[in-house]
Amino acid sequence: MRLNQEAVAAETVRHLQALLRLETVNPPGNELIAAEYLAGVLQAEGLEPQVLKSAPGRGNVVARLKGSGQAPPLLLYGHTDVVPAEPEHWTHPPFAGEVHDGFVWGRGAVDMKGSVAQQLMVVLLLKRLAAPLKRDVIFAATADEEIGGADGYGMAWLVKHHPDLLRAEFGLTELGGYNLDLAGVTVYPIQTAEKGTVWLKARARGAPAHASQPRRDNAVVTLARAVDRLAARGLPYHLCDAAAGMLTALAEAAGGEAGDQLRALTQPERAEALLAGPLADHPLHPMLAAITHNTATPTGLSAGVQTNVIPATAEAVLDGRNLPGTDTAAFLDELRAVMGDHLEYDVTLESPPLQTSHRTPLYELMARTLRRHDPAARVVPYLMTGATDAKYLAPLGVPSYGFAPMRLPAGFDFMNLFHAHDERAPVDGLGWGVRVLFDVVAEYCAGSSDF
Repeated sequence: MRLNQEAVAAETVRHLQALLRLETVNPPGNELIAAEYLAGVLQAEGLEPQVLKSAPGRGNVVARLKGSGQAPPLLLYGHTDVVPAEPEHWTHPPFAGEVHDGFVWGRGAVDMKGSVAQQLMVVLLLKRLAAPLKRDVIFAATADEEIGGADGYGMAWLVKHHPDLLRAEFGLTELGGYNLDLAGVTVYPIQTAEKGTVWLKARARGAPAHASQPRRDNAVVTLARAVDRLAARGLPYHLCDAAAGMLTALAEAAGGEAGDQLRALTQPERAEALLAGPLADHPLHPMLAAITHNTATPTGLSAGVQTNVIPATAEAVLDGRNLPGTDTAAFLDELRAVMGDHLEYDVTLESPPLQTSHRTPLYELMARTLRRHDPAARVVPYLMTGATDAKYLAPLGVPSYGFAPMRLPAGFDFMNLFHAHDERAPVDGLGWGVRVLFDVVAEYCAGSSDF
């Protein structure tokens, strides 16, 4: 079906603007207002959404567009909470949902209220067109992704209390389906895997004393040296299946010398030298390093009670991410080997890494649809270095792909807008992404997008 690009983009933007104007900063969340807004839109179209309150002010919405039941459902899901914003550093107010220069500005525009608005639009279009679905299409907009753990108020809570609302053959969520420039080649990643999470505190202990007499067993110094070793050495190289598939596909897409270098990253004896040398200034270097290593990034330091007192303890907060094939115990062994056995390590949050095969009919359909809408597209499987709510669905037997398509203008630094100042999404790119997502969902669930 040929959707009216301008009309679809305009309606998607209206819903995104409405969501951006709802301050669902987590903490405290207050996602119930977003759930109620989405429920109202869905009800107006004749659907029967369920608003599920997990705590005061915390809310999720789930709606099901019924099919014939010939095949298992497809789940479209995203989160409505956002991280805090510092308005004084923004060009346009982060909670106003204003359109300027062809972009919708606001906290959550890319992470991920923009994707929620696109998924909503796809469900609305399928309903309006009375699509002959052979599968149910489930829409879920949830709370508490940004800081939620296993005891959170969003997807984890739904899986625990309402699993039957979410069971599906596959789920589609963030992050993939957008264009990147790789050595002049247009590449579209589709997320097929994500690293696990191991958040922790590393603690050094020493002898408290008067600071006028320096001591060798100063906890602050001990911790600082351990953090410096981590920064200098990092953790060892690993190549998991998801990273190997991604690097091979990127190499084929790039070709030439760039392709040879990317392909060489699958070779342990060459990878470290390339990352430290020829690829050190590559714009994708942080990602390339992260998909070939477990990582531990210091994000906080705390110690001391007074200037003239050597403290008994010093702590570093570490954001650890482990590759598929590595569990928490193995990750901690690697960390101890670098930072030292003399520190205490307390894990505060963990979730397992995930992998979904890119050799499925749904993946092939997504790739084929991207190429149809952009003939220059080279589609590659993507290992995400962060984490999504897919980790809570996996135990239900629901594998996920990151597929929230969006066509980005040249030079648009999409990935660096997540959690950053001046977060914004392109109006035309949102509309383009709705058409791509609609075609995928319609063909997968109805056998065609031509009704």
